Amino acid sequence: MNPAPNVSDIPVLTIDGPSGSGKGTVSARVAAALDWHLLDSGALYRAAGYAAGVAGLDLSDAEAVARCARAMRVRFRAGSDGAAGRVMVNGHDATDALRTETAAGAASAIAALPEVRAALVDLQLAFRRRPGLVADGRDMGTVIFPDAAFKVFLTASAAERAKRRYKQLKAKGLGITLAGLQREIEVRDRRDATRAVAPLKPADDALVLDTTGIGVEEVVAKILAVVRP
Repeated sequence: MNPAPNVSDIPVLTIDGPSGSGKGTVSARVAAALDWHLLDSGALYRAAGYAAGVAGLDLSDAEAVARCARAMRVRFRAGSDGAAGRVMVNGHDATDALRTETAAGAASAIAALPEVRAALVDLQLAFRRRPGLVADGRDMGTVIFPDAAFKVFLTASAAERAKRRYKQLKAKGLGITLAGLQREIEVRDRRDATRAVAPLKPADDALVLDTTGIGVEEVVAKILAVVRP
């Protein structure tokens, strides 16, 4: 898939940040408020990892995973009022599977593979459609949409992000320890920040917002004030 012609004048807001920074919830609400399209790039990487797992592929086999990613069909079913929707992967509802820590780990692992990243670039660019796009991810403002008119980088302490994720997983009845979850987040942070390809970092022209101790609505309001002052 290729982006539509003459897309340079279509506004893009990139919201990057580490796992648990709140960018998924915030991006969905901002997109709903602006009535713009939403790209959850993390879901695409999780979907690629999911599809590779279903196919029985070794996630370290870059070429095989890249081929799987290119052939993958992903469709988002939008939720209401900024709520998370459903994600269809190759015709199957993979939403719940994509929200697990296993899927997050697989996404982080394959995101470090240049072949996989290249395979997903065109798919991400194709989401840039009128009237505008909110792109949620880790390299949206630095790599995929470097010309974006608006760029935000959300962050929060590892302890804060672990607490948020812990509450989500406990609500689902999943057995996991807070200490173990924080260790996983710290390991993932180091891997994402030090990888050779598209390391996780704010774009030079991004607004950096620390969401530690700040409610979602306040963060959304801060971002909307940037886009439509």
